[in-house]
Amino acid sequence: MSTTQFDEGRLMAVLVAPIVSEKATMVAEKSNAVVFKVLRDASKPEIKAAVELMFKVQVKGVSVLNQKGKAKRFGKTMGRRDHVRKAFVTLMPGQELNLGGESV
Repeated sequence: MSTTQFDEGRLMAVLVAPIVSEKATMVAEKSNAVVFKVLRDASKPEIKAAVELMFKVQVKGVSVLNQKGKAKRFGKTMGRRDHVRKAFVTLMPGQELNLGGESV
């Protein structure tokens, strides 16, 4: 898919933040994939186009999951964390992504 069918401003907003966790690191080492927190209404083609545009890499595939926000207590009151949509972006063999100094 080409990036021309998406608005470039929208693509810049689709990726919220990279997720750095034990699981994300294991996935990165095992299957050459990077994990991002993305907008709740972002589609797989949009996520693919955004990663290719921002990091100049070739994307093999995108898997997404919606994670419900946990109910948490803040003192006496009950609150809820935000719902999160995660994208597991698999890169083509030989491609790597540079997130703040470390290559993935």
